[in-house]
Amino acid sequence: MSTDCIFCKIVAGEIPCYKVYEDEHVLSFLDIGPLSKGHTLVIPKHHCVTLDEIPVEQMAAVGRLLPKLGPAVAQSVGAAGWNVLQNNGPVAGQVVMHVHFHIIPRNEGDGLGYRWPAGELDKNEAPRLLEAITERMGH
Repeated sequence: MSTDCIFCKIVAGEIPCYKVYEDEHVLSFLDIGPLSKGHTLVIPKHHCVTLDEIPVEQMAAVGRLLPKLGPAVAQSVGAAGWNVLQNNGPVAGQVVMHVHFHIIPRNEGDGLGYRWPAGELDKNEAPRLLEAITERMGH
């Protein structure tokens, strides 16, 4: 637990939340600054800043919850779909420095949108890129 982390304070019960789900590894609650009705957060209880720091058992708990919670949230608000969003680091949009997953209910014309300006893979660079990635993964 980090004493200055708002999510750790929520896990500890020091700050109230609208709890959706809780088990020994994970806590889920309604976002107080929702992008859409039903916007829900899922956090590992262990304090970690980025996805690569989550203990395996807590990531497994998150992984078991997201496929159940996402549709439940969307259906409860009549949404046609839902996004799962997770940011790592401020440059990627992370504001609270405790790993968290957003479940964001979506409907046609909701105005949220997203950008995906797809480029093209440089086939000359791809082999070097693959080598660099796999080396850093330890394979």
